[in-house]
Amino acid sequence: MLWVMQFSGFFSAAMLMIVLSPSFQSFPPAEAIRSSHLHAYLRLPSYQVSSSPYSPLDRFSFRKASEFGNADKCRSTDHKITGVCDPSLVHVAITLDVEYLRGSIAAVHSILQHSLCPENVFFHFLVSDTDLETLVRSTFPQLKFKAYYFDPAIVRNLISSSVRQALEQPLNYARNYLADLLEPCVRRVIYLDSDLVVVDDIAKLWSTNLGSRTIGAPEYCHANFTKYFTSGFWSAERFSGTFKGRKPCYFNTGVMVIDLVKWRRVGYTKRIERWMEIQKIDRIYELGSLPPFLLVFAGRVAPIEHRWNQHGLGGDNVRGSCRGLHPGPVSLLHWSGSGKPWDRLDSRRPCPLDALWAPYDLYRHSH
Repeated sequence: MLWVMQFSGFFSAAMLMIVLSPSFQSFPPAEAIRSSHLHAYLRLPSYQVSSSPYSPLDRFSFRKASEFGNADKCRSTDHKITGVCDPSLVHVAITLDVEYLRGSIAAVHSILQHSLCPENVFFHFLVSDTDLETLVRSTFPQLKFKAYYFDPAIVRNLISSSVRQALEQPLNYARNYLADLLEPCVRRVIYLDSDLVVVDDIAKLWSTNLGSRTIGAPEYCHANFTKYFTSGFWSAERFSGTFKGRKPCYFNTGVMVIDLVKWRRVGYTKRIERWMEIQKIDRIYELGSLPPFLLVFAGRVAPIEHRWNQHGLGGDNVRGSCRGLHPGPVSLLHWSGSGKPWDRLDSRRPCPLDALWAPYDLYRHSH
């Protein structure tokens, strides 16, 4: 009863959903695309195969999503999408793992719900468990997607301890390798974290003009940038000098538009890895996978409207306390921080804005 009283108190937040989502349309099913392409980062080691009849995935059951199809304004139906290299596709990359699986499924669902042309969205799933592909296909039978196994060994020796253990998981660093993982014909990709929902047409974010920049993201120049690095970093010119000639601003790496052609040409993966190697020796930051991106890209980011990353809804990295929306319009809600909406809803201690995540949740609770 207490939970019911709490949740009813969040009616105003739920009503905001009507504003964020003026229409939910149902269209004919999209055509599924499959690919058998594998390369170095997709090798499947022998230890992935288990003789146990039980899997951590056994505890997950999701409802099948409604069918979706393109609106009349999309490209003519005479054009048949032929594969991942089709130039009409919008490419979205998301990680899939057992811990955040429920969030990832909700994120995909939200994108399909709000896309004018959902048949033109191709999902690139970075996975730590190859069994996840079957689960995704059963939940979204018509989805265009491909699963890429990311070998944790690639980054295991580069990861240093963080303020929160979840930030130390190897899959958090898979975004560093998108240019290597994805097919060379994929020239641009939207990277999204698993703890968010999109409440606008993803094609609008896709069309971001990056200009001469390699990545685009909402920047927050009012944030105290110095706190993302240790005092030892700022006192050593050989480290802090990397920002000389730049005007670095904080940006959240959970929502990025990436020009993969420029990334590959410059070799940004190696630059990020180099800072991770330095961190192992000199301890120049505390926050997992974010600081290396700031070191390489801060001050060199194509700015995107803040509406595309209403972040911090998961509270801080320790308590996960409730937070409200930032002023302004909303196209994407992001529960960055330690508090996740699915955990708080299940514990019957939700925050007001968790009511905006719930409609996209396809998880089937056991009774």
